[in-house]
Amino acid sequence: MLKTSTKLWIKFSIAPIVLATATLASAAQLSTDARSAIPESVQQLVVIDYRAMQNSTAAMDLRNRVMPPELKQFDDALRKTALGDQESMDQYVDDLAFALFRPGSDSDSLMTVGIAQGQFPTQDILASFRKQKLKATLVRTNSIYPMTKAGMVLCFVDPSTMIFGDKDAVTKALDARDGVIPNLLSNSNMMNAMQSVDSNPLWSILDDKGTQTMMRQLLGEAGSATDFETVRKRLQASWYSMDFQHGVKFALTISTGDPFAAATLSSLMTAAVMVRKMTSTDAEKAALNDTSISSSAGDLNIAFASTDSEFSSLLHSPLFQTMVR
Repeated sequence: MLKTSTKLWIKFSIAPIVLATATLASAAQLSTDARSAIPESVQQLVVIDYRAMQNSTAAMDLRNRVMPPELKQFDDALRKTALGDQESMDQYVDDLAFALFRPGSDSDSLMTVGIAQGQFPTQDILASFRKQKLKATLVRTNSIYPMTKAGMVLCFVDPSTMIFGDKDAVTKALDARDGVIPNLLSNSNMMNAMQSVDSNPLWSILDDKGTQTMMRQLLGEAGSATDFETVRKRLQASWYSMDFQHGVKFALTISTGDPFAAATLSSLMTAAVMVRKMTSTDAEKAALNDTSISSSAGDLNIAFASTDSEFSSLLHSPLFQTMVR
């Protein structure tokens, strides 16, 4: 589980630094039911306006390139067990979220749980399960249905909210929703970060450990510098968003609470970009040239803007492939 979750985390936390896509305009917001199904110990939460992405060929191409295997596996399983071969969950899902969380306060491993919001044919799906004699497992009053032999399951917590993933991860999510363990609503740092970005069609928030890992990935060789080690523990949280209304605008904020730490990170990130430019293609250099890095009041700010046409070149570049590998 750890290996898969780590790959998923890298895809969603690193790839947007070099992404662009077609014109879209909407917002991906989670309901209270969805938020309460995310454990408090979440390391990263990624939320996507799934409906908006479907309206763009370029955006769907992007989604397919960074789509975690859990999502494709779930879509395939749902079609085979409930929707019929000609249907897909695409037509029912409005918003899609993935939460990476630690199963315990003393754990370094990660679990992944997916949450889909939309207008689902719940009764049809449950009727199909009964027809196929798929037996539900009860967790208190929650019915968990098996989806694959590999252990993927789903649970409807209400008619418009579906939780899916590995059985252990889904059970933990239900524990959070039912108040057995603390949930996201009690994590003030992450809830505050969410307020800065959840009006966007794609956004993510990361805790201190997630932010540290992300920055080390972004910095590359510069992340091994002594200067980074002096500020690493100052990294408190981070959040990013993407706005697709006029080309693409990407904004990432790293919160340190310390102006010196933020300035140090800004210098390290600037150096990392310069190193990357030395071996970049023309498309990659154009993207890096359009990336601004600055610090202010204890925050490191990274912004990126691109036209739609630049996206097409960047999507197939070695830099993009490295980021999502």
